[in-house]
Amino acid sequence: MNCRVFHHDHCFDGACSASVFTRFYRECIGAAEFSYHGLMHQAAGVPFDESALIDGDNAIVDFKYSTSPKVTWWFDHHQSAFLTPEDRMDFMAWQAQANSTGEGTKSARQSGKFYDPNYVSCTGLILDVAANKFGFSTKGLEELRYWADIVDGAKYESADAAVGMTAPAMKLTMVIENSGPGFVTRVIPLLTEMSLQEVLDQPFIQAELGPRMERHLAGIELLRERIKLERDVTTFDITDRITEGYNKFIPYYLNPTAVYNVGLSRSSFRTKISVGTNPWTTLPVSELANLAEICESYGGGGHARVGAVSFAPDKQEDARKAAGEIAALLRSRA
Repeated sequence: MNCRVFHHDHCFDGACSASVFTRFYRECIGAAEFSYHGLMHQAAGVPFDESALIDGDNAIVDFKYSTSPKVTWWFDHHQSAFLTPEDRMDFMAWQAQANSTGEGTKSARQSGKFYDPNYVSCTGLILDVAANKFGFSTKGLEELRYWADIVDGAKYESADAAVGMTAPAMKLTMVIENSGPGFVTRVIPLLTEMSLQEVLDQPFIQAELGPRMERHLAGIELLRERIKLERDVTTFDITDRITEGYNKFIPYYLNPTAVYNVGLSRSSFRTKISVGTNPWTTLPVSELANLAEICESYGGGGHARVGAVSFAPDKQEDARKAAGEIAALLRSRA
């Protein structure tokens, strides 16, 4: 059997989710030849590219839903998991059919689609579903879940801890988020077989770590120059630089009193608006804006406290206009 795992690329939780799913599948479903395919959020309206789906099992983890009948496994925890109402209806129909068939049947055990936006990380969702529904042993994977929850849930003790890059998981996250093509697919098989320190110590990862740390420090200084704080909302625009990623906690490290951040950046394949809530804000949750809902109105999505909107690389002015509107909306609520 061949199994291709589609995962959120350049994302620590996405890589951990792919690794956990691989181990679960191997131990509870059966032997397979695994391959990995990274996915990135594209401009609004761009559907899931089905050309990479294989004959065999196709699993999507930590990424939006696809209605393709070739997708046999799906796990996600994002509030904006469904691009369209039709996608959500398709998922619900699939769930209804699975429930009527019965969880104990052979067909039910060879496929599954699971969604729960209450989970901090998709890694945690997969671990719980695999353990509770399939008898998968999660022993030895506690460190992976712990750090997937911290990284994806922005549960660092302080902005200094999030930007300081002292823990192995933080350094690994930085390399994963800024890596080139094919890098994450080399990391995925290691994550459930080694400690995070052992993964970080791999020569091919160490070769990337030094240059990435230098870029991280340069990124702090670049944002220090560009970032502006107005009425509890920080904004910056670095679309004149091609960058595949930066530490999203730098705005709160530089401006601890900010409640929200709206950043504009550009990579080789998109112009991106990143919208975030300061994890250390003292405002009660009831007073915070739902960023997923705001980003959805522009064709993006995410979580309640962090979201994003993607535009085509040449649509910088459209992205800049949308970013200005989002920042103005957040200032009116701050």
